Amino acid sequence: MTSVVARIPGDRPVFSVEFMPPRDDADERRLWNSIRSLEGLDPAFVSVTYGAGGSSRDRTIRTTGRVVRETTLVSMAHLTAVDHSVAELRNVIGWYAELGVRNVLALRGDPPGDPMGEWVMHPEGLEYAEELVRLVRELGDFCVGVSAFPYGHPRSADLDTDTDYLVRKLRAGADFAIAQLFFEADDFLRMRDRVAARGCDALLVPGVMPLTTPKIMSKTVELSGAQVPRALADRLGPLTDDPKAFRAAGMDVTEELSRRLLAEGVPCLHFYTFNLSKATKEMVARLGLVPARPETRANLRPVG
Repeated sequence: MTSVVARIPGDRPVFSVEFMPPRDDADERRLWNSIRSLEGLDPAFVSVTYGAGGSSRDRTIRTTGRVVRETTLVSMAHLTAVDHSVAELRNVIGWYAELGVRNVLALRGDPPGDPMGEWVMHPEGLEYAEELVRLVRELGDFCVGVSAFPYGHPRSADLDTDTDYLVRKLRAGADFAIAQLFFEADDFLRMRDRVAARGCDALLVPGVMPLTTPKIMSKTVELSGAQVPRALADRLGPLTDDPKAFRAAGMDVTEELSRRLLAEGVPCLHFYTFNLSKATKEMVARLGLVPARPETRANLRPVG
């Protein structure tokens, strides 16, 4: 399977998408409608998340495997260290390899039940994401990604300390990092500068979520750990009771953010979809990231 980094050429901007494993049959239908809808736009890769404490491990593996078998998409699987022994992690990595998955996002993960709860290492597990990166590297020819935090991880003492941890993960063998959500392009660009100042030139990919509803904006606050900037609150706050107007303005905000990132040389935008495709399709069209003649890569390799 093609690696994530090979799918990000650098001579032209591309996009990728992130899905969640389905919770039930209705969610599975919605997910696969989205996958099929986006497949023809040829995203650089797609990823499937992995629940805290392995809560959605089996669904993640099943969904990732189905993407590999039934689509032309390049798939990246998530893997977390939380609540897993090294033996269990080895098994999961082996399952991914057997499925043909060669791209893994290695995460320490949040404590199950309470993401901000106390981190407790499994007695036979791993404590840091960099250890998981090394384990994945030891077990096969994988392209490995890690997470990055523009505002710093909630458990980091400060941004400099957090940047040191990110660089350690990258130097442990990670090929790239995907940034958690942020509100302003400068938040990501400053993080990129901090990493570069440490002599690390690894690929950094920003995570973007189209601001289509007040709920999505609240989710961005939750995932980023940062409050909505005053200018953005003033722009979108008065529209919270007008869904159509909020969506229109939120999509404009997302486009402006994305255009600034692309202008600053970001080679790939990673869109969080919530298993829906409409907003992502609209955004990549606005940004000109859709191929001139959208088509799948079915003619390049068989599906099976």
